[in-house]
Amino acid sequence: VENDEALMDKFLEGEELSEEELRTLVRQGTVSGELVPVVCASALRNIGVQTALDALLDYLPSAAEALPDEVRALGETLALFVFKTAAAQVGTISLFRVYSGTLKADSHVFNVQTHAEERIGQLIIPRGKAQENVAEITAGDIGGVAKLANTHTGDTLVGSKEVTTALEPIHFPEPCFTVAVFPKSKADLDKMSNALTRLVEEDRTLRVTRDPETGETRISGMGETHIQVAVDMIKRRFGIDLEVRDIHIAYRETIRKKARANGRHKRQTGGHGQFGDVWLEIEPLPIGGPDTFIFEDRIVGGVVPSQFVPGVEKGVRESLKRGFISGNPMVYVKVALVDGKYHPVDSSAQSFEIAASICMQEAVPQASPTILEPVMNVTVIVPEQTMGDVMSDINTKRGRVLGMEPLGNGMQKIIAQVPQAEMLHYATDLRSLTQGRGTFTMEFYQYEEVPPQIQQELIARYKKEKGESA
Repeated sequence: VENDEALMDKFLEGEELSEEELRTLVRQGTVSGELVPVVCASALRNIGVQTALDALLDYLPSAAEALPDEVRALGETLALFVFKTAAAQVGTISLFRVYSGTLKADSHVFNVQTHAEERIGQLIIPRGKAQENVAEITAGDIGGVAKLANTHTGDTLVGSKEVTTALEPIHFPEPCFTVAVFPKSKADLDKMSNALTRLVEEDRTLRVTRDPETGETRISGMGETHIQVAVDMIKRRFGIDLEVRDIHIAYRETIRKKARANGRHKRQTGGHGQFGDVWLEIEPLPIGGPDTFIFEDRIVGGVVPSQFVPGVEKGVRESLKRGFISGNPMVYVKVALVDGKYHPVDSSAQSFEIAASICMQEAVPQASPTILEPVMNVTVIVPEQTMGDVMSDINTKRGRVLGMEPLGNGMQKIIAQVPQAEMLHYATDLRSLTQGRGTFTMEFYQYEEVPPQIQQELIARYKKEKGESA
């Protein structure tokens, strides 16, 4: 009664409020956002369904009352908003709500975003699993149409080319959980891409990317359950079995001190032989700095002719790509060609490329090589009462909390930096710690050195994999 003086006076005077008056008060509070009605129901057992439907009518604003300002300016001009694109046997079905005007079957509309004209064929109204064909759909109603060529979720369709104002798009949350997916059979490899594309079109909270370094196809979503539902849907609809794995962490290697070594490649094969001899000096560059690799030619006196220097640089670059202790690329390294020898007949760019690679294998172990891991900037939004548990959990994940900020409404923002390897299943952990109320986003910050114990595990795993592949 706080928002209605007349009813508040009546209440304070001890008079009984009628059901209609109570309904009006709840509606006013709901529309203003001060009240959130909660209705318990079970669709499976048909319990409370009518109560939920009645609550929609009694407490929520009607379509006419909740018109966006941009729609009010259109008057009777046709305007509809596509809120979902569903995959179907016929291709796709665009589900929409008409905000103003009347949409008729076998008519033409215009897409405000793509500036394309779309032909509207048969209109349907979904009724559970059934679809009812209709001749028109009026303002406030929801309908569907198949096979729109240039329309996607979030697009606005209007009845006149003169209209250029789009309805506010749906703001989808950013994905917070990522896995790598692989087809279980080679026959499914080609079909997988098409199935993932159609799924993402239907569910805009999913993202599909391909990691160029590892070649992994990755799916990002709102959590482990969300991803599992998506994978099951691909199997059910498209008959494709996908295997889900944790993503490969993009570790890197670097060195911690200077070193100098010699590499020689010499081979005699009857005719022209192969000969290359180089001395290289390597030293670390600042981690996180602008340069990840610098090559310098310090040769004087032509002991290594200039036409062979590119071969030396190529050999260095290729060896850095392969890594030395964990199979990951080496970065933040400066390499200088300081001396060498050549043969007027047997030397070639390829010989010096091999010599440089041999030299790097000699130099890196002397330069105290180490492994780097990606560290992420993480922003977590949590209820105040769970803030302590969330911060403790971040600390157990080798993270560091940088600060907190109150957001109002009982929510707190936590800013932290956490290694990516510890964040693979954080969506599930955070949901458990906050009863499903916590959210987070993260982005790459910089590479940092991996703790010694974890380095040993990574090196041992690499040696094992290398031995098995050999």
